[in-house]
Amino acid sequence: MKCIAFPVLTASVLLLGACAIKSSVQPLKAQESDSVISSPMYEKRETLVATGYAVISVQNHRNPAQQRLLAIRASKLDAYRALAEQVYGQQLDANTTVADMMVKSDTFRARVEGAIYGAVLVSITPVGDDTYETMLSLDRQMVNDLRTMYVTNPVSKRH
Repeated sequence: MKCIAFPVLTASVLLLGACAIKSSVQPLKAQESDSVISSPMYEKRETLVATGYAVISVQNHRNPAQQRLLAIRASKLDAYRALAEQVYGQQLDANTTVADMMVKSDTFRARVEGAIYGAVLVSITPVGDDTYETMLSLDRQMVNDLRTMYVTNPVSKRH
């Protein structure tokens, strides 16, 4: 009887131990796994940051001081464009022409459309001797507001 009781007792302990381990490890619920996979990367950051650049010497003015001011303005507009890309995305159009099994032309066109308000000017900095850099930031709650506003009242199509 002792010979049979020991293996039965050992098997019972192992079986109960396996059940206890299995019950302590629970898989993610369907909702939890879906939200982890589908949540966008931008929602993990508190603010969006965009940087714009402009070259001083290419600004259309003869006065160097006015060229600097125009470059500052252009870099700020470039930063706003970069913010709009992050908030609304970018529309891309591409066209490729192939003849005689060779690419004859390959064109891309990118377009951004949207409204940005509430952006905070972080810095305007000269970079090197001939460039300005502008950094803007936008709070995540403002991003959500902008997207909601754009969905309910999109900017009119201009072409």
